[in-house]
Amino acid sequence: MNKYKSICCQLFLCVVGFLVVVLDTAAQLYPTRPIRILVGSAPGGGADFVARILAPKFTDYMGQSITVDNRPGANGALASDLLARAAADGYTIKVNTTGDTINPSLMKLSFDFPKDFSAIALVAESQNMLVVHPSFPVRDIKSLIALSKKNNASIAYGSQGVGSSGHLSGELFQYMTGVKWVHVPYKGGAPALIDLVGGQISLSFGNIPTVIQQVRVGKLIAVAVTGEKRTSAAPEIPTVAEGGVKGFAVSNWFGLSAPARTPSDILHRLYQETARALKSSEVQQGLKKSGAEPAEMSSEQYAQYMQAEFTKWAKVIKAAGIKGE
Repeated sequence: MNKYKSICCQLFLCVVGFLVVVLDTAAQLYPTRPIRILVGSAPGGGADFVARILAPKFTDYMGQSITVDNRPGANGALASDLLARAAADGYTIKVNTTGDTINPSLMKLSFDFPKDFSAIALVAESQNMLVVHPSFPVRDIKSLIALSKKNNASIAYGSQGVGSSGHLSGELFQYMTGVKWVHVPYKGGAPALIDLVGGQISLSFGNIPTVIQQVRVGKLIAVAVTGEKRTSAAPEIPTVAEGGVKGFAVSNWFGLSAPARTPSDILHRLYQETARALKSSEVQQGLKKSGAEPAEMSSEQYAQYMQAEFTKWAKVIKAAGIKGE
């Protein structure tokens, strides 16, 4: 019996050793096939823009084609669910956004974020821009507040979805000013932009990469930006705080993550190539032109940053009495 146990133990150790060698070899060879980047919003949104500006550099550096897979819905939670169920082999990653740290406070999720994911790197940060249709008779924050109070609960504002940074920007604005609007959620920033340009809704707090071009060609009017300071993409536009709502500040961020248990060698390779891409003039210029700023962080720093964002947004949502839909 002891001899039998000894043989079984040796076989077990051999199998474990073989698997370690196989996994180590796979990590060294990675990648050997195309990589998919999940985006939790429709094409044309901020997260989609970040994915598509990184994809060519990843292709150059890693020698494999990159597929951007848009899975809009539930403020990015549908894409996160796919990531949680994907193989932990580095061939499926996702662009995370501020919404990923907002969702747990607003909806029941099928995964535990960040427990089910491995942080790769923070990529970029940007602000929202409060934009209105040209026919909407508002050009500054004070006139917006006055008109909103006069037309109580009759002004519709669109967002990228329930729990998105655009939604939270609108709810925080209402909370801090006492105005009442009607929230119209969309499956991403691009669909909200289409309806705003078409005049179906009056205003939106859109990601700057999504709305800036429409502002530049005059199809939308920029009223304010939501950050603590003005953006280099449109330095002439004041902040909401400068417009009279003191203390108002909301920013967006975009990062990359992989399924939990992804081998550390693969995560490190993804981090290295992300950091390398962020140093390229093409990526830096592309991000800045769209109103975003490169924001490189290590995987560990990014994980800590996300945890701080969970805590911050949970407090804001509770204080503002925001409910999921």
